Amino acid sequence: PAFMMWVMDTCRWIVEVVLRPQQTKGFVLLKKRWVVERTFGWLMGCRRLVRDYERLPETSETLIYLAMIRIMVRRLA
Repeated sequence: PAFMMWVMDTCRWIVEVVLRPQQTKGFVLLKKRWVVERTFGWLMGCRRLVRDYERLPETSETLIYLAMIRIMVRRLA
């Protein structure tokens, strides 16, 4: 709860925690988790994002924006 309130106050984001059902066994598709994992998979296609070589978080953020722009432009073309 403290983390959720900090994120809501600082970043103005809504945090949703998705838990695995307790009564199930084996693989269970969790809500919206595949979206995050698919996006990380796309970003790992960019060589510079595979390892974190940057000193400033702003540089890493910029590289992520550039990678996503590249992915979106290639899909539109």
